Amino acid sequence: MIAGSGAGSPENTAPHCKKVLVVGAGGREHALAWCLSQDATIHEVLVAPGNAGTARAAKLRNCQVAATDIPALLALARDEAVDFTVVGPEGPLALGIVDAFQAAGHAIFGPSQLAAELEGSKAFSKDFLARFEIPTARYQVFEQIAPALAYVREMGAPIVVKADGLAAGKGVVVAMQLAEAEAAVHDMLGGGLSVEWGSNGPRIVIEEFLPGVEASYIVIASGEHFVALATSQDHKRVGEGDSGPNTGGMGAYSPAPVVSAELEAKIQREIIAPTLRGMREIGRPFTGFLYAGIMIAADGSVRVLEFNTRLGDPETQVILPRLKSDLLPVLQAAARGTLDSVAPLQWDARSALGVVLCAEGYPAAPRKGDVISGLSPNSGDASALVFHAGTRAHEQQILSDGGRVLCVVAHGDELKHAQQAAYAAAEGIQWAGRFMRRDIGWRAL
Repeated sequence: MIAGSGAGSPENTAPHCKKVLVVGAGGREHALAWCLSQDATIHEVLVAPGNAGTARAAKLRNCQVAATDIPALLALARDEAVDFTVVGPEGPLALGIVDAFQAAGHAIFGPSQLAAELEGSKAFSKDFLARFEIPTARYQVFEQIAPALAYVREMGAPIVVKADGLAAGKGVVVAMQLAEAEAAVHDMLGGGLSVEWGSNGPRIVIEEFLPGVEASYIVIASGEHFVALATSQDHKRVGEGDSGPNTGGMGAYSPAPVVSAELEAKIQREIIAPTLRGMREIGRPFTGFLYAGIMIAADGSVRVLEFNTRLGDPETQVILPRLKSDLLPVLQAAARGTLDSVAPLQWDARSALGVVLCAEGYPAAPRKGDVISGLSPNSGDASALVFHAGTRAHEQQILSDGGRVLCVVAHGDELKHAQQAAYAAAEGIQWAGRFMRRDIGWRAL
């Protein structure tokens, strides 16, 4: 394995914890479960439902319970005597899994259903940012096609169109041409996009295009206290040079050189701290992973592109392998409301870079069921980690089962060395139609 042993500092020790449950099935959840399994105090990590990678890893065990089946997850936590639960994807959070677990007396890390609306509704998020004067793009919210099209034509391109509900990271169109924006409006408000709309029905946010460089800034939050994770940048567009449609993420690297110490202090001061204060003020105190997508302008100003109320994917796959502290005690402290007492997290000084291997047809209509070759029996070897996302096991074989299938991660003393190692490992993994971007890390390099 390329990651450290996970031995935490004395201040971040936790009581003996026999079982941890990770909810979810993707690459983020594989990385989370793998990271937690490095903790010597944890005997076993259950993953519900998990994937073919979590099924093969030491100390991990899949449980065939859907991530959105909250009653079944509660029964699993009870029957397995789970000590602590960590939620990976946004879906269960929006459904109120944290509220349900807490009501049943189960320790869990994540935001309440009300707090999770910071991601669950783009309109709520933008209105929140405007109310508390947190820097973001100018915007308007629409429920009808005609006024939305009128606004798009008035503003012109480039312009951004966002679905208000959860769309698995793909409900955003950065339209460089007016026709593309108009098509997005019709697609989203006309029922062409699969979105978990809120009670208000189909709704979109149209906002100004922000030039600059995007970075991902993620913190572990508890009320107004927070502990920052290592910085990262991901690549959303499907093609080289950031071309083509948006995806859930084609690769990432950590740290992000663009985020200097001075810039990080500005992000914390102008975005993270006022967001947590504001959420408390409106009666939705936030505990969980708070992910801010930040646009950094040429003049050094920062503005919020979006909030997520969970870890990013594939950012998690490059951040957690750099973590040298144990993760569990920090999450437990946040859930207990004692986050201000934990020691600073310790990080591997090396860079990490991850390349996502995708199925043919992604992101529109990925092909499934192809046999994957070149995988080692475990998550990784001496030079790379392989985190599964869209995979399933069938008769001793591993099959593709989603759009983003695997994420191959490597370390390097310099980012270019991590890039070389990740691509070298990725080349050894094959299946029919498999593709990847060949330029992950190009902005930093």
